[in-house]
Amino acid sequence: MKQKIVSRTRRLAILLPAIVLLISCGQSGNKTSNETDTLIRDDDTSAITNEYGVDVKLKAPFDTPPQNKFAKVIGWNGESTPTAPSGYQVVAFARDLNSPRNIYIAENGDVFVAQSRTEKEGEDPEKENSRNLFRDKSPNEILRFRDEDNDGIADKKDIILTNLSQPYGMLIIGNFFYVANTNALVRFPYDPSTGKVTSKPEKVLSLPAGGYNNHWTRNLTTNEDKSKIYISVGSGSNVGENGMDKEVGRALILEINPDGSDKQIYAAGLRNPVGMDWESTTKQLWTAVNERDELGDEIVPDYITAVQPGGWYGWPYTYWGKHIDPRWDPQHDQHLGTAPDSLTAKSITPDYALGSHTASLGLAFSTTSAFQQGAYIGQHGSWNRSSLVGYKVVFVPFEQGKPTGKPQDFLTGFIANEEQAEVYGRPVAVVFTPQYMLVTDDAANVIWAVLPDKK
Repeated sequence: MKQKIVSRTRRLAILLPAIVLLISCGQSGNKTSNETDTLIRDDDTSAITNEYGVDVKLKAPFDTPPQNKFAKVIGWNGESTPTAPSGYQVVAFARDLNSPRNIYIAENGDVFVAQSRTEKEGEDPEKENSRNLFRDKSPNEILRFRDEDNDGIADKKDIILTNLSQPYGMLIIGNFFYVANTNALVRFPYDPSTGKVTSKPEKVLSLPAGGYNNHWTRNLTTNEDKSKIYISVGSGSNVGENGMDKEVGRALILEINPDGSDKQIYAAGLRNPVGMDWESTTKQLWTAVNERDELGDEIVPDYITAVQPGGWYGWPYTYWGKHIDPRWDPQHDQHLGTAPDSLTAKSITPDYALGSHTASLGLAFSTTSAFQQGAYIGQHGSWNRSSLVGYKVVFVPFEQGKPTGKPQDFLTGFIANEEQAEVYGRPVAVVFTPQYMLVTDDAANVIWAVLPDKK
């Protein structure tokens, strides 16, 4: 059945020719047994659906009308904490912060935290209230913490960098401390012996700023020998509704040398890739991706996927492989344009679904035997769904380098009152120290430590 689209009617003609050329020359990943070069139109509303795991069966677009339900952040009461499974305890690593978003662990154990938040003029107050306890401007700073007795509670805190531009990703390579601002990758001279950042920044690479919703984050990771840096850049829109000419350099992962040279598009068609980490057995880069809005409650699922070099993952034209987005389907009388065959034929199906609108941001693979081996994902929580989903850290088991089974709840208790849409906080980044897990809660301004019980 043809689905009516209540959206913009203007048609777009600019289709990112540079990316088309690059992706068509790159690798498109390995096709699964049920993948073809044929576009899929989801119009069977009676099908059994599954938006989690490997065996995904999707709802038809607009099977349920798009709905918004914004959470209200109320903060944590007293010494209350999120809930971890039996065998673990949760303590506050640091409280009374200002929108802690991301964490980087240095080799000497220093814990660097980027504090930043969404900045949008004229924001809907209901949406703004869902982001943080306070309506402050983005702090745009980086803090350094030290836990000298490894009890999960920070003993020292310093502000090491200020006056940044919505920083998120951080990285240390040699004598440089890298920061991914929303508009540029910069680096500062860094003294590993003292842990101090000195002097003024050097711009390594300009990055496109601005855009839809929360897509200002720019994350960083490096390969094992630190010869390459990978930068995640989210889209500037939901589905290209502002024109694909506004999406140049967006919705992709870049690969560069540490000095900014030899820039390559490592993978594209990734609507909003944020979390990045390396799976230890295959040495393959994985990313957590936020998928598109306004198609209904149970569509389209966010996901984690192994990143295929040169791979194309569909945004904005298709989702979950070759499922055509009706907003780019010429069979519908109101559409944004026509999806280019040169890209849709190459759209890779992601590896693992995490539920629609869960805002799966953080991603870390366990690096210690105290935590089951697999991926841990921070789900910031929904807004474009009739009920609250996400708002927790989930665990995905891995076997021989591949995800298996359904996601398992690991850190929960962030939702205070589902009916009133009240939440204590919202998890973002997940990282591991040798002793414990750290989780940022940017809405309640806390960093949580999850420690194994002492035996």
